[in-house]
Formats: sequence, C-alpha cells, structure tokens
Amino acid sequence: MALKININALVAEFRSTNWKDPGTWGAAPKVLVLLAVLVAIPVAGYLVDSSAQIEQLEGLQNTENTLKQQYLDKKKLAINLDLYRQQLREIDTQFGTLLRQLPNKSQMDALLVDINQAGLGRGLQFELFRPAQREITKEFYAERPITVKVIGNYHDMGAFASDVGQLSRIVTLNDVSIAAGKDGMLTMDATARTFRYLDEEEIAAQRKAARKAPPKRR
Repeated sequence: MALKININALVAEFRSTNWKDPGTWGAAPKVLVLLAVLVAIPVAGYLVDSSAQIEQLEGLQNTENTLKQQYLDKKKLAINLDLYRQQLREIDTQFGTLLRQLPNKSQMDALLVDINQAGLGRGLQFELFRPAQREITKEFYAERPITVKVIGNYHDMGAFASDVGQLSRIVTLNDVSIAAGKDGMLTMDATARTFRYLDEEEIAAQRKAARKAPPKRR
C-alpha cells in the first residue's frame, strides 16, 4: 500500500512539474533528467566517434585483406619466376624454329619449284600448277594458295603428299579431291598453301594501313 502511495506521489509530482523552469523541479524530475543525460552522453559519443572509428577499422581490415592477397599472388609469381622465364625461352626457341620454316619473299619462287619437283620426282603429270596472283596477308606472315591438278597412281600421289610434308618449308595440301580415270590412273585436285613471313617494312606498312582504316561498324 505504501509503494502504491509513493508511485502516485511521483506521478503527481511529474504532472505538476513545470519543465520549462528547472528551478522549480522536484527531486524525482532532477534524477530522471540526470539519468537521461548520463545515458545520452555515451550514446552520442558512440554514434559520433565510435561508429566512425569502426567504419575506418573495417575499411583498414578490407585493405589489409586485399594487400595480403596481392602479396600471396606476387609471392607465387616470384617463386615460379625462373620457371616462367624458362618457358618463355622455350616458346621463343619454338617460335624461331617455326619462323625459319617460313621463307622470305626472295625464297618463295624456289619453294614453288620445290613443290613442282616433288611431283615430277614421283612421276606425276601436272595438268595445272597455278599460284595465286595475290597473297593473303596475315599479322606477320603471308599465305599463297596454289591450285594443283596432277595425274598418277595411288602410291605416287601418296609419296608426293609425304614429300611435300617433309619439305624444309611449311606447305599444306587442302581441299584434296581424287577421282579415278578410265585408264586406272587417278586425278588429284588440291590447293597447296605456302607461307612466308613478312619483312619489317611490310609489317610496318600493314600496321600503318590498319591505323588509317576506318573502324568497323557493329
């Protein structure tokens, strides 16, 4: 009963308090305001200072994780650096070997003669041996198709194809078509493709033309 009276008294005191005039406040309102201030100060300090520090800490942690991952990636590269260098040297060697199999412009005529002689050496009869008038230019090499039509027996044609594949220069036989004649001889139609590397002047001219060319429409 006494507790109920005290509560009623406190409620009455709060109701009668003039909140605009702190000088008239009783003990209970002063204690309430004091508690509110004591709670508000650390809460405000947390919101103003601590939250900013927490955001900064999280940002630094993310930066730390990123730097750690970059370090691990670079460490892997450093560990395998000698292996990568060795692989690069091997690639350069292989590329140089392949490049040496491509003739230059002055050697193309000799290569055409070698292809022709490979067929004649196997006893094949050439009905057509027509190199294309214009080369097909790629990034660092040029390709010249040669339309070929030869007549001979099966074994000689197989030996001719093998001889072409064993030339010191790269030559491929494409679009091969073989038909049997009435006399038992075979006629082979094919496109032999020869390749040569472009010299520095040709590569420079090609790049210059590519820069001047209008962009392709999508």
